[in-house]
Amino acid sequence: LRGRRRQQQQRQQQRKSRQPIHFAVNGDPPPASTSDTTRDITDTTTTASTTTTTTTLADRVRPDFDILHRTVSDQPLIYLDSGATSQKPRQVVEAVDDYYQRYNSNVHRGAHTLSREATAGYEAARDKAAQWMGARSRDEVIFTSGATEAINLIVQTYGRQNLRATDEVVLTVAEHHANLVPWQILAQEIGFTLRFVRVDPETGELDLEHFASLLNDRTRMVGFQHVSNVLGFINPVETMVQLIRDTAPHAKIVLDACQSIPHMRVNVQELGVDFVAASGHKMCAPTGIGLLWGKLDLLNSMPPYQGGGEMIDQVTLQGSTWLPSPARFEAGTPPIAQAVGLGAAMDYMESIGGIDAIEAYEHGLGEYLYEQLSAVPGISVLGPKTNRAPLAAFTHESVHPSDLSSFLDMEGVAVRAGHHCCQPLHTELGISHSVRASLSFYNTRAEIDAFIGHLKETLQFFDNLEQGGDKDDDTTNSDEDDFVPFV
Repeated sequence: LRGRRRQQQQRQQQRKSRQPIHFAVNGDPPPASTSDTTRDITDTTTTASTTTTTTTLADRVRPDFDILHRTVSDQPLIYLDSGATSQKPRQVVEAVDDYYQRYNSNVHRGAHTLSREATAGYEAARDKAAQWMGARSRDEVIFTSGATEAINLIVQTYGRQNLRATDEVVLTVAEHHANLVPWQILAQEIGFTLRFVRVDPETGELDLEHFASLLNDRTRMVGFQHVSNVLGFINPVETMVQLIRDTAPHAKIVLDACQSIPHMRVNVQELGVDFVAASGHKMCAPTGIGLLWGKLDLLNSMPPYQGGGEMIDQVTLQGSTWLPSPARFEAGTPPIAQAVGLGAAMDYMESIGGIDAIEAYEHGLGEYLYEQLSAVPGISVLGPKTNRAPLAAFTHESVHPSDLSSFLDMEGVAVRAGHHCCQPLHTELGISHSVRASLSFYNTRAEIDAFIGHLKETLQFFDNLEQGGDKDDDTTNSDEDDFVPFV
């Protein structure tokens, strides 16, 4: 089918003399071409007499992302998979390269210049992260390999130390596996009960009445996403926290902020939770770096997650004592280069206007994506109609998500198909998989338009196959033999 689709594309190219689409932005002129049919895709405002270009946040930042100017399958890349990982601006790549080229050394372990410089870069990233999250103290910020390790750290330290067989832990059916599987593993060992908040089928959001009904004196931990990585809803964290404090005063609250921290302001003190887990690679930082924030008194009451160098106070043959947070939870050589890259990523996001400007731009972009997808016949967009993050998971009434993703890739469109590490949620929704398009501040409305166009073409291709033909909309008199689809 992929080969057949490629042949169809080539015929369309020949008939329309279509040149590769170039996503033009300010300071990034289209490549030289001898054809007048080259199409520039940018955000424009059209009046009765003139067409003017509107400069957006994406227009300003796209020159910093070299990868956005490559082609895939001879088509311009349209990257709509930032919910899985964001692209990295040149400034972040250069910061990591500068660390390795100029001051690569281990941290906290040497008095020489390189070690002091590496330590300064590493700890500066902690200061930036503390400010980014609104932490009360830099000692509340722990670097991990990612959000998955951050949640496992909470489960295996605070959870193991405090949970008993008679206790209950409340999660939601919408949780990423990283905030589900670790709890299941510990529950099998200790015997506590896991309870799950439903999704309201009418609203596409969490059922808060059901949530309130699950809270009681036995509830000792509550974990939930700030933003659903599938349904796109934004949980009312403050409201949920108040319900927990009123009904289950002994419970500690774990917030998965992977899909919120890159896109909106997250102030841990204002939210009122006890722990926050986030990943760096979704906010323009390198892979291999994550964040765990926790209230300092809780962190210092928890046992170490791993033993080794860096995290000890005194070691004797008879036993050891531990340093306070954050060193207690950062055993061994930490992700130094990744932390430097994370600091550079936060600097970069501040330099382009800060998180408020990013949130405002992405909000409009996300609304536009939802509107355009919802208008495609046969497409069902998952989640609520409003109060959404800049992502949209969807299904089609007859075409499998994996087929859609694979064929869109042939058009240069990068979307993700699967269960998105949320198998229980998909089961709850009565589906096995979905396609997800997720945005960042470097995306444009023009890219969404192109994506929707390619999606419609792909759906038309499969519709033609079902009808036993392979005719394009504008080629009713094709000289080629009719295509009989294989099974």
